[in-house]
Amino acid sequence: MPRPIKGESTQCGEEVPPRAPLPGERGGGGPVPDSAAEGYRGAVRWPESRGSVWFANVPFARLASYKKSQNWVRVEGDRLVFPGGGTSFPMGAKSYVSEIGRVVPLKSGLVRTVLDVGCGVGSFGAHLMDFNILTMSIAPRDIHEAQVQFALERGLPAMLGILSIHRLPFPSRSFDMAHCSRCLVPWTEYDGLYLLEIDRVLRPGGYWVLSGPPINWRANSKGWKRGTRDLEKEQATLEDLAGRLCWKKIAEQETVAVWRKPTNHVHCSQKMKAWKSPHFCGALEPDSGWYKKMEPCITPLPKVKSIKDTSGGALEKWPKRLLVAPPRMRNMLSKQIDLKIFYLDNQLWNRRVGHYEKFIGSLPDGKYRNIMDMNAGFGGFAAALSKYPVWVMNVVPFDANNTLGIIYERGLIGTYMNWCEAFSTYPRTYDLIHADRIFSMYMDKCDIVDILLEMHRVLRPEGALIIRDNVDVIVKVKNVAERMSWNGTIQHCERGPHHPEKVLFIDNSEPLS
Repeated sequence: MPRPIKGESTQCGEEVPPRAPLPGERGGGGPVPDSAAEGYRGAVRWPESRGSVWFANVPFARLASYKKSQNWVRVEGDRLVFPGGGTSFPMGAKSYVSEIGRVVPLKSGLVRTVLDVGCGVGSFGAHLMDFNILTMSIAPRDIHEAQVQFALERGLPAMLGILSIHRLPFPSRSFDMAHCSRCLVPWTEYDGLYLLEIDRVLRPGGYWVLSGPPINWRANSKGWKRGTRDLEKEQATLEDLAGRLCWKKIAEQETVAVWRKPTNHVHCSQKMKAWKSPHFCGALEPDSGWYKKMEPCITPLPKVKSIKDTSGGALEKWPKRLLVAPPRMRNMLSKQIDLKIFYLDNQLWNRRVGHYEKFIGSLPDGKYRNIMDMNAGFGGFAAALSKYPVWVMNVVPFDANNTLGIIYERGLIGTYMNWCEAFSTYPRTYDLIHADRIFSMYMDKCDIVDILLEMHRVLRPEGALIIRDNVDVIVKVKNVAERMSWNGTIQHCERGPHHPEKVLFIDNSEPLS
């Protein structure tokens, strides 16, 4: 699939920026413009960035004014300050998360990956980090300006995303919990299409948390300024749809309700015989999440031998699940994949990261917080970095071996991607980008210049790149990088000088004033 031209949209709906010509190309003749916005300052380091960032880096004041009463964000001098509020939790996410924790076992290690739909500035996910929970926060570009950019500037995982026509770019059974706090998604419309998509990406036994209208409408309708009859009908429709998904409602208090997905579909299969809709999906690929249209049907869970079994296999608690071969890996044994590959991959990436540390420092001190792995494989690079205060966006090319489900079962997060397109994020949002064999993979698919320029767009001005590939490819990439005013050094890989694989390090780490 070629890179979309300007005016076309990518998977998550944002318009693709045009590529600037390089010197020597038609229309070129000058250096590539610096990626820094006017007045940009070196990003505030984690964990300080969780509470405040430089206003100049995300210069959008409207949200602070528009959401002033809800304490999303304030402008204080040259800083944006995040008090932790949200539309459903104006007094702060901490107490809101504590309320949810009375129903959902947040402290147990059973909940590790969370999807936050309509994330605001990411405060919900920020406070879940206190429980070692990793939240994928998604939101579209809308009247709230660059809310995803706010979250990323804070050092929180986030990407542009919207429930519209296509599936979300995640495999089935990815998240231990999904959350919506007045996210304005019409859950009951279009035959429940969007709630069916949440069901697809929710793990067996996972939790769905909904706050805001229409939950507990009798007590809250006046504050929402909506008619009671309309709210009553909406909640009844929602309850009916959740029941048809075989979800069990386990709590409703104040403005929050929690449902739990069944651990398998044994009972659901029996109930569905008496219902007209929705039915189980037919021959659809449950893990396909790249330009795949949503269908109004229930994604069936893998079959089980006993009603007490968990479909697909039970996961270990966090952090044990990071380093134990996940169920999807074990279930692939029939396809001649040896479990030894998983453990050898972990050892390999520990060696590689140890080698990288000789050339890229500052991993322990919070400088490199937002990290992207452009070709994540089993997630070994991210796992090797787990001892550091970082998070990794594990990207799996949509036409490569589909390992993203394995990555999620390890307790990591990521997305599908086609690197001939623009990534669903804002400029200057990642501190470190790792590219393992990406350019060899895409050599005959699209121009490597386009890929490098997309990396240039996404990388913070003081960020770093690690590119590993065969030596002939590395030399080509370095030549283009130098024309982009990137100064890099080619080093031997951890296997020594006689191995054909080399590593290009580009470090722009001199801090900006």
